[in-house]
Amino acid sequence: MASTAAIDDAKGRTRPAARAGDDVPRGILLMVGATVMLTLANVFSKILVARYPVGEVMFGRSAIAFALSCALVLPGAGLRAFATRRPGAHVARGLSQAVSQTLTVLALGLMPLAGVTAIGFSAPLFAALVAILWCREPADPVRWAMLLTGFVGVLVVTNPGAETLQLGALFAVGNAVMYGTVTVAVRSMTKTESAATLLLWQMAVMTVAHAGLLAFGFTWPGAADAGLFVLLGASTVGAQFLWTRALAAAPATAVSPFYYLMLVWGMGIGAVAFGEIPDAHLLVGAAIVVASGLLLLWHETAAKRGTAPPWGRLVERLARRAPSIERHRAG
Repeated sequence: MASTAAIDDAKGRTRPAARAGDDVPRGILLMVGATVMLTLANVFSKILVARYPVGEVMFGRSAIAFALSCALVLPGAGLRAFATRRPGAHVARGLSQAVSQTLTVLALGLMPLAGVTAIGFSAPLFAALVAILWCREPADPVRWAMLLTGFVGVLVVTNPGAETLQLGALFAVGNAVMYGTVTVAVRSMTKTESAATLLLWQMAVMTVAHAGLLAFGFTWPGAADAGLFVLLGASTVGAQFLWTRALAAAPATAVSPFYYLMLVWGMGIGAVAFGEIPDAHLLVGAAIVVASGLLLLWHETAAKRGTAPPWGRLVERLARRAPSIERHRAG
């Protein structure tokens, strides 16, 4: 969600840097609310995946979210909200999201909440990398520097040093790679499809896909856990709704940086609810990933405006001087 929402508005169009009628304080509050909801969805997933098969957790999350989405959208839009000329693209998008979210929940069952959150922040970096390598988008030295720095941060968080890379970290990285790749692949869909159509198709396809995982195990939940399943679906839809409203109320450049508050909530709840005390690798690596993501957002925004931040011009100047320095040394 993060990477797609950062570039598209509620109606699926690229948002300008600013426009008349923007309400930045309201947009920021809505984005903060979205991060709280996303964190709660991860918390509920982490609790439930420790008690139930992962397929059951995923199906419950998708099915309840789909039902709530229909309850919110269909009374106003009717069945025409499902109308589309690109069903194949919707199915591909939904299946990829089903896999991506399943990897996230698997990771939550194996590693700290804050660690999964921090690695997930690298999804925009993978999206930018795929856009460069696959879509042949131009990449200046600053963009490459931010990408490489962000990937170093991911390595620090996953800590593949003395022993071995944790399986949970591999699942988290897999989610980030897939989400980033899918973001690039489906970017064109936002030009023709409404937010309601994208939401309903995604939830419907994910529900069907996750239903297939029920064959690997199912346990009837008790009343308390059934309530957790409902809260999981509600927090998923609530996060999507608040995120969309935030980007409709204010420019992405104003509200997207507050997405990183998820790491604060993840560290706090992880420590209190699960006894997960952040170690140095997580703190340092998360700081690197967050900083690179914010600087990349700043740089991309400046590039679209035809300007460049001062530090960006400095890096580009140094990059241009490097060949002349080498020639001077050779001479």
